[in-house]
Amino acid sequence: MLTNGYFCRFSLKSVFRSFKVISTLIMSQSQSHSGLHKITLAGLIVTLGIVYGDIGTSPLYVFKAILSGGNGINELLVLGGISCIFWTLTLQTTIKYVLITLRADNHGEGGIFALFALLKKKTPFIVLITMIGGSALLADGVITPAITVTTAIEGLRMVYPSISVIPVVLVILVLLFTLQRFGTNVIGRFFGPVMLLWFLMLGVLGAIQISTMPHVLVALNPMYAIKLLIEYPSGILLLGAVFLATTGAEALYSDMGHCGIKNIRISWIFVKTMLVITYLGQGAWALNHPDLAQTVNPFFGVMPTWFLLPGIILATAAAVIASQALITGSFTLVSEAMSLNFWPKFKISYPSIIKGQVYISIINWFLWIACSFVVIFFGSSEKMEAAYGLSITITMIMTTLLLSYWLPSSGWKNIFRITVVTLFLTIESVFLLSNLNKFMHGGWFSILLALFFFTIMYGWFYGRRIKNSYITFTDLGQYLNQFRDLKNDTSIPYLSANLVFITKADMPMDIESKIIYSIFQKNPKRANTYFLLHVDNDDSPNTFKYKVNQIIPGTLIKIDFKLGFKIERKINLYFRQVIEDLVASGEFSLESPFDSMRKYHINSNFLFINLDRILTVDYKLPAKEGFIMNLHNIIKNLGNNDIKALGLDSSSTIEEKIPILIPQPVTHRIQGDLRSTPPGHDQ
Repeated sequence: MLTNGYFCRFSLKSVFRSFKVISTLIMSQSQSHSGLHKITLAGLIVTLGIVYGDIGTSPLYVFKAILSGGNGINELLVLGGISCIFWTLTLQTTIKYVLITLRADNHGEGGIFALFALLKKKTPFIVLITMIGGSALLADGVITPAITVTTAIEGLRMVYPSISVIPVVLVILVLLFTLQRFGTNVIGRFFGPVMLLWFLMLGVLGAIQISTMPHVLVALNPMYAIKLLIEYPSGILLLGAVFLATTGAEALYSDMGHCGIKNIRISWIFVKTMLVITYLGQGAWALNHPDLAQTVNPFFGVMPTWFLLPGIILATAAAVIASQALITGSFTLVSEAMSLNFWPKFKISYPSIIKGQVYISIINWFLWIACSFVVIFFGSSEKMEAAYGLSITITMIMTTLLLSYWLPSSGWKNIFRITVVTLFLTIESVFLLSNLNKFMHGGWFSILLALFFFTIMYGWFYGRRIKNSYITFTDLGQYLNQFRDLKNDTSIPYLSANLVFITKADMPMDIESKIIYSIFQKNPKRANTYFLLHVDNDDSPNTFKYKVNQIIPGTLIKIDFKLGFKIERKINLYFRQVIEDLVASGEFSLESPFDSMRKYHINSNFLFINLDRILTVDYKLPAKEGFIMNLHNIIKNLGNNDIKALGLDSSSTIEEKIPILIPQPVTHRIQGDLRSTPPGHDQ
């Protein structure tokens, strides 16, 4: 006993010392995002913490779900279940995602929205596919933290049987979501080392159990999986539990921009090896303890009694890391959706120096409320399993459909492309059918969540499209003399020395008719210089460029910003930088047009004008468009207005309401009497 105690103390000291060294190494390299894309020890360890939290914590509940779905513990169930897990990880995770999908990168970025940006010019059909996939992925981000943390804390009952799990889980969730606003710059350096220790623990515990029953290794033979599906009663339904083993595969693709394809692929060799060993070990334990396996989670069953408490603590830490990855992944997903006009504009914060890390307050607290509801409503991880897996299956199917559009451009021959797409659509459709069995038992919740997110995306995207369809453009060239004359018209006072209009015109010499109306008709707006700002959302993630067109030098200037979907929209800041460049090149002067201001060397001022296009009661849209626009207007109230969304200074910006003019047929005209009435004969 003394020897064991000494060994434990020695091991803990060694672990903490290793943690310090590794975390320092990681921190030094993570300061440079590009360093994480190189194959280094630090990069591989960071990848473990960022990418593999979800799939890495699946051993907490996957095999337990398989055993719970069976009719008693027997060799066919155990070996067949492990075989299904192994070949699911091989076909779905390794081949589809690690070997194929990671190749579909958008300038180093991955995920369903990055893939959409890569393909959106090729076909309009992928819009709905992307919406469905993105919505289902967000729904998965709600359920994963709830089930992962709950399963880890449930292990405490093996040490403290009377403990109330739900309050502990709720406290952890409160702390987890509260800390999101501070980012992971400090604690994030420990994620990789903790996950490294986690996977090593899985491997060691699994190997010990395998040594007691080497026969379990035959489960790697695919015949056992086939035998389970064919011979076991309702064996096909067990695939719903098997699928939980690969639910984190989508994160491999989504997090490609953070870690790089090489680090993900190499670290997957280690991760998969440890996962397979732990599942084999849980299977060996179940065969050795068939009665106990019906009531005890095999994940905790493989642990020696003395190791239970440290193992539960490590499981809780891994669960928190997995949850953290899903939460920050949801922030990233929503921010990308904003840039691609799938989502209303929410305020985005950047809490740390880690590249790409964002924080969206309203999303954070919505996820907290939803996660807490899942924990309270379902009450146990076993019941949560019914709600888990269905939504992410839909995401994977949508990703496969998008890949079917990408594969032709990657040089794949048609026969291979058709074979690959057919294979994975078949596999995922079977998983979907098996997961649909869970619908009435909790799967409805994930579908309801996904439908909620889909409604937001659909209403926002197509509402914007309808509004933009009624924008009319005119040739800017025919108004050049009017701009010159208005500038020099001293009978009209200056509204501002410089007026800046936000335009949606893509062509260099196009301009919205409403901007012309606002400048010359609604209320003549005199200025010394007129700026037209246009933001072009680029399909590449990190494009950061601008172009200046001096239409009338010193009087009418158009600036085109070309921004990738990963670039934050701070137009006010970018505009100031462009002005600095123009002043430095001598193409623009900040000198005030007012004599009294020039005397004191006071620079000219800038006033931004944003046109908000609204529907008036005078016009009626077709039924479908009217429904979408009503939905769009409701969603619009959830987010920021265009001024905040573009990062404009509200103190120097005015919003001007402009009606959307919709051609309407006149079906009935009012009748009137236009005859003159003699004075003094009023009727």
